[in-house]
Amino acid sequence: MGEIVKLPETGFLRIWHIVGDKKKKTPALIPVGRTTFLNRVKEGLYPQPVKISERTVAWKVEDIRALIAELGGSA
Repeated sequence: MGEIVKLPETGFLRIWHIVGDKKKKTPALIPVGRTTFLNRVKEGLYPQPVKISERTVAWKVEDIRALIAELGGSA
């Protein structure tokens, strides 16, 4: 089983916080690949990101927490 990750109450998560990063040993909150995650965002199945700078987007913790609950996990 994966490592338990405690999410903050509010804030933003970058994509590697959500889908994990093997190089940085960041566990995935949602066990899908980066491309699958982004495709599902594009399809409207997953929450839209918030643009925080010209080249940076992030997802609201609240949106990811709700998605995890919807997918059957706990956050």
